[in-house]
Amino acid sequence: MSSPLHIGILLSHVREEEKRLLRAFEARGALPVRLYDRSLIFDLVDPTCSAPTLDLVLDRCMAHSRGVVALRLFESMGIPTINTSQAMTIADDKVLTTRLLAQAGVPTLRTMVAFDVDSALQALDQLGYPAVIKPVTGSWGRLLARVHSPQAARSVLEHKRALGSFHHGVFYLQEYVEKPGRDLRVFVVGDDVIAASYRIANHWVTNVARGAISAPCPVTPDVAEIALRAAHVVGVEIAGIDLIETAAGLKVLEVNGGVEFKGLMQTTDHDIAGIIADYVLDRARGLRQPAVVTLDRPRATSPACSPARAS
Repeated sequence: MSSPLHIGILLSHVREEEKRLLRAFEARGALPVRLYDRSLIFDLVDPTCSAPTLDLVLDRCMAHSRGVVALRLFESMGIPTINTSQAMTIADDKVLTTRLLAQAGVPTLRTMVAFDVDSALQALDQLGYPAVIKPVTGSWGRLLARVHSPQAARSVLEHKRALGSFHHGVFYLQEYVEKPGRDLRVFVVGDDVIAASYRIANHWVTNVARGAISAPCPVTPDVAEIALRAAHVVGVEIAGIDLIETAAGLKVLEVNGGVEFKGLMQTTDHDIAGIIADYVLDRARGLRQPAVVTLDRPRATSPACSPARAS
């Protein structure tokens, strides 16, 4: 009898999603190993001293900077990770993500970057008002600002510059699109779109962490295509792709690695944690390869929120 697989779960806290993942791995005969980011110690000179016996590490770390460093070190020990440190570095960088999506022809919102208040104001004049100023890293809909005039924009930009960090000195400026009171969160695992949900809110920031309500969303061929293309361009195997409905069709808002799925669980009968566990264990056994970039049009298996596989 083969020995059980040891799957490291890199985490900050055990939320509802992590509880379900731990149970899913145990139910499949694997041994999940909790790797709390605050407790980890790595010996950079002699990594064998701190190298755990693991077949794969699944990233569920809430602190992105710590998570990427830890993933990179696990990879240096020959331990595969999902997602990879490179994919997570890209996904956590809105500037790089947007540029890669645009280069690959994946529809995304018009976005500009500037490094000075005056040049940022010039860029906003080109984008037109209202416009959105976002941090280059971060999640949960935090530190977003919608500005309606140059005066309001200058106030926000000067405040960001006064914060002093490198990230606040890079101004990520995006066109504002009036949403129909919702956007889409599409959950991708490998080459499959598992499910999708609408995130509905009266506020222009339609994020569950900001109080948005999740509702079922059909996985149409268009939804599946753009979500899978976005995930593959960034290189994430498990991801939440945020889409927005525009007059020109669906466009990508963000690509999220290590994504939460608490809201999505309320809108689908699919066992999200079980699907993730199956994929991770297949990868650990070498039965699946990481998803690769493909421009073939994927198919949705049904108009409901059921898995869609790339053709």
